[in-house]
Amino acid sequence: MGSSILKQFVCCFLIIIISWEPQALSRMIPDVSMIERHEDWMSSYGRQYKDAAEKERRYNIFRANVNTATPLMYENVTSVPPSIDWRKKGAVTPIRDSTCGKSWTIPAVDAVEGLTKIKTGKLYTLSVQEILDCDGGGHNGCEGGFTDDAFQFIKQHGLTTESNYPSKGNVGTCDTKKEDEPVAKISGYENVPVDNENALMQAVANQPVAVIVDASGMDFQFYSSGVFTGDCGTALDHGVTLVGYGTSNGKLKYWLIKNSWGVDWGEDGYMRMQRDIAAKEGLCGIAMEAKYPTK
Repeated sequence: MGSSILKQFVCCFLIIIISWEPQALSRMIPDVSMIERHEDWMSSYGRQYKDAAEKERRYNIFRANVNTATPLMYENVTSVPPSIDWRKKGAVTPIRDSTCGKSWTIPAVDAVEGLTKIKTGKLYTLSVQEILDCDGGGHNGCEGGFTDDAFQFIKQHGLTTESNYPSKGNVGTCDTKKEDEPVAKISGYENVPVDNENALMQAVANQPVAVIVDASGMDFQFYSSGVFTGDCGTALDHGVTLVGYGTSNGKLKYWLIKNSWGVDWGEDGYMRMQRDIAAKEGLCGIAMEAKYPTK
């Protein structure tokens, strides 16, 4: 009798294990397709990490962003205005004068400032210093980092104002009290399709967008006025913010770029860069890595 009961128990146990095992294994075995997507993303954007632990952390952030992303709003251009200037709509704060290599933070902050104005009607100059001081994730502060990290920090913590947490020109100790006083928050951020100036135009028609460009060339660095058509490559090294687009004299299409090199650079701190060139990456790689916050 006891043997019969034991056999029935073992049989039931095996049935449960067989029915449960595929789900368990699916949770235990890494998502190969997601790993491949991350490797492709790293290759596309030239991402390199200092060690395996850092790569794993970045992969987990990448996977979380993909899994929680809302449907991309700006994949296909439908109807957009022929020109837009978010400055005229009161959604752009004054030009910053970056005193250290923090251009990885500024475009994200600019974009969040614009989105906050669009959604709430209030324009705040937000704190870049808060990100430098309080983001503990693997960036190098004034020595550079990734725009993704800045957006990720803002998603998790929000941002207070620059007047509440002013710039210091270097990385300091996080003021946790001020960090706990955010005036702007986002739900996440999205990537604009790579190498697609039409999708980028659609995004900018809706809000300011953070982009990375190749700003290493002398033509870019010594730009003073007019529509920029100079020489530059696609080795992305500098973050800027797209705050509009238009056409000069009815002929030459351009992007309106907000830089962070002070008001003495370019057109009072801005650049008009040629738009819709033959190269899919756009001039200076402007269409290669563009992101916008969501709320």
